[in-house]
Amino acid sequence: MAGPLLAQRAERPALNIAGYVIDAELDPATHHLAAKVVVTLTAPENLQVVNFGFHPALKVTKISDESGKLLDGERTADGAIRVTAGTPFVQGQAVHWTFEYEGTITGKEDGPVEGLKLAAIQEPISYLLYPARWFPMTGYMTNRFTAEMHIRVPQGMRVFASGMQGSAKPAKLASGKPADEFDFNWTKPGFPGTVIAGRYVAPISVGAGNVKVYLTVSHQQSANQLAQSATKEYDFFTDSFGAPETSHLNVVELPDDTLPAVYAPELAAIMGSRVGDKSSVRLLSNTIAHQWWGCEVSPRTLNDAWITNGMSRYGELMYLEEESGKSAMRTAMGDVAAGALAYDTIPLSSVGRLNPFSPEFQSMTLEKGAMVFHMLRWELGDKAFLETLKGVLSQYADSSVRAQDFVKVAESQSQQQLTAFFAQWIDGTGAPKFSNKYAVYRLGNNKGFRTIGDIGQDLDLFRMPVELKVETDGKTETQKIEVVGTETQYVVDTFGRPRRISVDPSDWVLKTTPDLQVRIAILKGQQLVAQGDMTGALAEYQKALEANPQSSLASYRIGEVLFGQHNYQASVNAYRDALRGDDEPRWTEVWSHIQIGKIFDITGQRDRAVNEYRLAVQTNDNTQGAVNEARQYLQKPFTRPEND
Repeated sequence: MAGPLLAQRAERPALNIAGYVIDAELDPATHHLAAKVVVTLTAPENLQVVNFGFHPALKVTKISDESGKLLDGERTADGAIRVTAGTPFVQGQAVHWTFEYEGTITGKEDGPVEGLKLAAIQEPISYLLYPARWFPMTGYMTNRFTAEMHIRVPQGMRVFASGMQGSAKPAKLASGKPADEFDFNWTKPGFPGTVIAGRYVAPISVGAGNVKVYLTVSHQQSANQLAQSATKEYDFFTDSFGAPETSHLNVVELPDDTLPAVYAPELAAIMGSRVGDKSSVRLLSNTIAHQWWGCEVSPRTLNDAWITNGMSRYGELMYLEEESGKSAMRTAMGDVAAGALAYDTIPLSSVGRLNPFSPEFQSMTLEKGAMVFHMLRWELGDKAFLETLKGVLSQYADSSVRAQDFVKVAESQSQQQLTAFFAQWIDGTGAPKFSNKYAVYRLGNNKGFRTIGDIGQDLDLFRMPVELKVETDGKTETQKIEVVGTETQYVVDTFGRPRRISVDPSDWVLKTTPDLQVRIAILKGQQLVAQGDMTGALAEYQKALEANPQSSLASYRIGEVLFGQHNYQASVNAYRDALRGDDEPRWTEVWSHIQIGKIFDITGQRDRAVNEYRLAVQTNDNTQGAVNEARQYLQKPFTRPEND
């Protein structure tokens, strides 16, 4: 009874920030931010000290309550601000505290998240991202708030945030320089905490014109293509999920020194180096999907983050399926499955204990979350699946949602009992490893063949429909088999003799396979490289080679690490192994030739380098601009940058 009783207890009153009024000035010439922020909050009666997350580079000069009384505030070791209430809180009664602060933010200072640059006041693009905590905040990803903002910037800069109000108004900076003031007012509880200011050319839009693209001069040639992609993605998600909170969306360029993509209500931003890149289509679709999953609805707690992170990732894959077909989506799902199992040591329902910026949290909520939605679609069917998504967005619009809320809507829309499904994938860990044993019998009187088989797997509580594909001399037969427990028997009659029988051939179910183990090891290695742990990365890549000695990708990644360490002979050996391997993925061939060519150039063997670049061009594989780069090095030898 403990579980049900706990669920029935009333939620304890918690600190809640309902809204902000922000008056801020950005001066890129001095990298300076000055702001005055009025915070509206409610708090439990017994709370005496309030903790706010706050950017460590900003210095608070004054904190006061609505009566003008000064409040005591102090910095904690983790950079937060502890503010002592001047008068006791009254349950349910809002108070208004005013923070005045300023500081220099170049992006080189220590920020609230180690290793990530989330705020910078600079030319030509300044940005203050919501996770940068550039205003006093609490409840990252979970505390929804409104925001009225008045942002002043030097003339010639445009400002983007949520809830644009009219056009810019003439103003002045504190230094006396002419400025423009941009006003915003987002009145729905959400996450309107990102501000981007930059020198952008005139916007580009297509179709109805509600989606506008803003790029700098250096990337303006990609604006029309980006506008077409963004509009198609926005329309696709509107058809799939229902009308969004707002019909307006600004797609804005970010500099290359911050996150690859950022979202806020009415705002989707991606880094400039990605706007003309083919991969930007998926990156942008994931970012736009957050207008529904992240903006319109959000997780009640970080334990529920798989709903919004996972559905944004799966929305990206749904759009890929729409544009490029089922085979493209299935290929992409292979990488998603690897991410889903890379750190599958705790249930999704417990990920709130992890740092939300850690590879573990990101991998589980994004990748495993996406796999949960993929499997739910298989379990419910397309119609009930889409009705579930629309039902959640409708019932919980502009509010937060819990896992149990999502389950209730899914069961209501599908008229199915889904306890076993969510117990396995949200409250449990691990994935089944399927085996298939069968015998084929000829039926008399020319009636064909009967196959009697047994699907085995290693999770005792597993219960889920699984596709069975029987390929025969003639017609291929498929059936849905309800797999329950560790052994499930099936009987299939076919006219032609069965030649091959596959369990889950379309990869609807997250399962453990030898190929997936290779992918997981490579994924972990790449994440360790990103963290600067080359020794750990090499160990993971070696695990991948042990699982599949022919893995071209594992050998290529080893070559990359060794190249970075200037161990050129070992690096060449690894790239040669990649060329002799299974050629998966195909791009390892062209890039291995290019990398070997670079090494020959570095070591003064120009003739051998030219030969490798020619071999690269002959592959005709321009993945990530490979052929273009090879032709560039045919004209001019590669030289390693001095600071590399």
